[in-house]
Amino acid sequence: MSKDMSTGTREKLIAAAADMIARSPGEDFSLRAVCEVVGVKLPTAYHFFGSKQGLADAVVEHGFDMYISEKQSMDWSGDPIQDIRTGWDAHVDFGLANPGFYALMYGKVQPGHAPAAQSRPDEILLGLTTQAAEQGRLAVSPEQAKAHILATNIGVTLRQIIQGAPNPSLSASVREGVISAITGTGARVDDLNSRALSTAAELAAAHPGILGTAETRLLQEWLQRLKENVPTTRGGTP
Repeated sequence: MSKDMSTGTREKLIAAAADMIARSPGEDFSLRAVCEVVGVKLPTAYHFFGSKQGLADAVVEHGFDMYISEKQSMDWSGDPIQDIRTGWDAHVDFGLANPGFYALMYGKVQPGHAPAAQSRPDEILLGLTTQAAEQGRLAVSPEQAKAHILATNIGVTLRQIIQGAPNPSLSASVREGVISAITGTGARVDDLNSRALSTAAELAAAHPGILGTAETRLLQEWLQRLKENVPTTRGGTP
């Protein structure tokens, strides 16, 4: 078999397995069925991949090739925090559009093992968190920020795949919560809470007839207690 024919057969086997996985997300595929689609015998598949797991690993690599290709074609803003948001959304969109690939890429867990191809998107994300740290916009290390983002981004995506429906509000709220955590902007949220309580107290005082004098005084007392006792989030600001 020539080198070109050999490469072509290998790619056909990967494409056939990938097609089966894409059509039946979460289901196992048959190595024999893949060979039948391509028109080769089982020994040919073993020659190229060594085992069914070897073919599955090649399909995972193919999935990451697709994912990285989409990442590279994105319009990056140059603002690392905004680009983390963009990357988060692209990650979720890819998983929902390719649930079969995504389940293999991130859903098949083996203790102590991660597909080598996972390192490529990890490096892109680490580049963004490192850039944010260099700008003084992180409250944690770039590596820790990357770990926070990956863990939650993958979890949100898998949850939506399992539910069989996108949930943009969930994704956005978790995304912003993670960004708040890694940038240490929780203190700003506390300031907003304090201002909201003060505004509520001012509104109550300005319109005592709505609740009544005694009730308004009681509400103001409660709001003041809340303002004084709401726990604050420690951490730096960007």
